[in-house]
Amino acid sequence: MMKLLRKHRHWLMIVIAILAIPFVFYFVQRPDYGAMRSDQFARVYDRSVSMLEAQQTVRLFNLAQALGMSDFVQSLTVGSGQNQNQTYVQFILNLLVLRHEAARLGIRPGSSEIADVVRALPAFQGESGFDMKKFSDFVQNALAPNGLAEEHIEQLARDELCLNQIKQLLAAGVSMPEAEINADYERAYDKLYVSVIRLRPADFAKDITVSDEDAQKYYEAHNAELKADEKRKVEFVTLALTDEQKKLAGKERIEALQELSDRANDFTQALLEKGTDLKRVAAKFRLSIRTTSETQVADGFYILHLAGIAEARPLTIEEAKPKIVEAIKSSRARELMSTKGAEIVHQLREATKAGWPLGTAIQKAGVKVETVPAFSLLDETTEAQGKEPKKQPPDLTAIKDAVAYLNPGEVSDFFPSGDTGLIAVLEKREPSPDANDREKKAAFGKRLLNNKQRIVFYEWLRDRQQAANVQFAKG
Repeated sequence: MMKLLRKHRHWLMIVIAILAIPFVFYFVQRPDYGAMRSDQFARVYDRSVSMLEAQQTVRLFNLAQALGMSDFVQSLTVGSGQNQNQTYVQFILNLLVLRHEAARLGIRPGSSEIADVVRALPAFQGESGFDMKKFSDFVQNALAPNGLAEEHIEQLARDELCLNQIKQLLAAGVSMPEAEINADYERAYDKLYVSVIRLRPADFAKDITVSDEDAQKYYEAHNAELKADEKRKVEFVTLALTDEQKKLAGKERIEALQELSDRANDFTQALLEKGTDLKRVAAKFRLSIRTTSETQVADGFYILHLAGIAEARPLTIEEAKPKIVEAIKSSRARELMSTKGAEIVHQLREATKAGWPLGTAIQKAGVKVETVPAFSLLDETTEAQGKEPKKQPPDLTAIKDAVAYLNPGEVSDFFPSGDTGLIAVLEKREPSPDANDREKKAAFGKRLLNNKQRIVFYEWLRDRQQAANVQFAKG
């Protein structure tokens, strides 16, 4: 490396959360970690990938993170979520796919390109750009102790160049017609005035009765889940400050608590001696019984000891009946709520088709309406603009999703939201004050295009994973 340095709802719904697209659906098959053989990780492109090779690639993953190659790592770990093992698996497989496809496409970055990428890595930046001292320190302190060398940095730089060139090739076929950008811009920034009809399961549960036969059937189907909670019997001793010591403050109080702490520690050590028990140790220290770990409270310590465990056991039908009745009522109430919701939607749509004003149709349906504060699908209030974030209803995201493609006067389908169900009505839509802001519209169009290009890349990557015919090793 030193020589190199010296020498030289479909994708359109992104308007609702344009910078936070969930790509979990671009997911390679989940391996069975417990079934993997100790010497073989997988077969990819009809060749075996050993566990040693997989482990070496994980070291490259950690190196890429340490170098600050966040875009590179994110592109090759899409869909892995918070599971660290799955993140490693995604990186290993996608790096194999990337290298295979780069070779197939004849992509071969030159040494000067690689050197430029290394010089620009965040880990090596100082006040004036590339800092050779930071580079040397990184090589000495981060690479060698982990079995890595400068060539591994070059390798990752080459991989990033290949990745970027493949993205550019894929992006060449992606475009955004101006009419489409304009329509999505309006949809994202227009101010929407929405009312909602909210249904609650509790409103339907009061009329539901559960027969003994219903309870028996439920019990037979779910008896493995109906168990009494495990119970634990605990004995403990208390080491606490006296009433006079509780009045102490500052250093004197700390010293009193320290004495208690020392005594609690001596008690715990004595309890751990072979052949002893809680009663004997408590008698020795002149303490009344109480168990297992030391716990400090405001005025002293509890020392706890687990005396016994009553294991969870299956409930009899009589014991389980309150839970069964509650579960059946809850399920039936939700079914009734969904049925009623669909009926209201149908009634409102038929009334508006017949030419009735929406307000009259709602009144005739006999339902209560809640008014939602006006909003845009894409709110960009930020601290940088000096504005306080608006307080939003907890179900606003679901409401936005429901009305995104409605026209004024239209009614959404019934949809669940938390513990309730909603029907959203779009009353009117007002153009954004920035409707003719060319600069803002251009930036919006660029973001739409970038996100569409990202989706195209992830579709390509998923397709290439399938072509790799990945088969995880089984023990």
